[in-house]
Amino acid sequence: MAVRQVKTWEQNYTRELPKSEPKVVIRRKGWVTKGEKILYAFFAVVFLLFAGYMVSYAASTDTLNREIQTLETKVQDQKLKIASLEFEVKELQRPERIINNAKKKGFNVQNSEVKRANGFQ
Repeated sequence: MAVRQVKTWEQNYTRELPKSEPKVVIRRKGWVTKGEKILYAFFAVVFLLFAGYMVSYAASTDTLNREIQTLETKVQDQKLKIASLEFEVKELQRPERIINNAKKKGFNVQNSEVKRANGFQ
């Protein structure tokens, strides 16, 4: 009977012992996968290149606009000089002035009609 008690005790003892559960390793997955990281990096590089291109394009158009403005101011200055010279030419072509200069030089003016001669073209 002792053997029978030992066997039942052994069976009960093994049933009562807590079995050691295998350790579960929990792998935490990141929010972003490796492929998504590569895509994000690619789009970030493309965005930075595009931003650099836009900045250089804006700078080149700015310098071009500044050059255009300086040329326009030079053109305006030249137009003012031309207008003043045209006015001076008209003043020098007045018939009264020509008659007075002719009299000062000793010319006799018989007819007081002085006409403007057309220039050669």
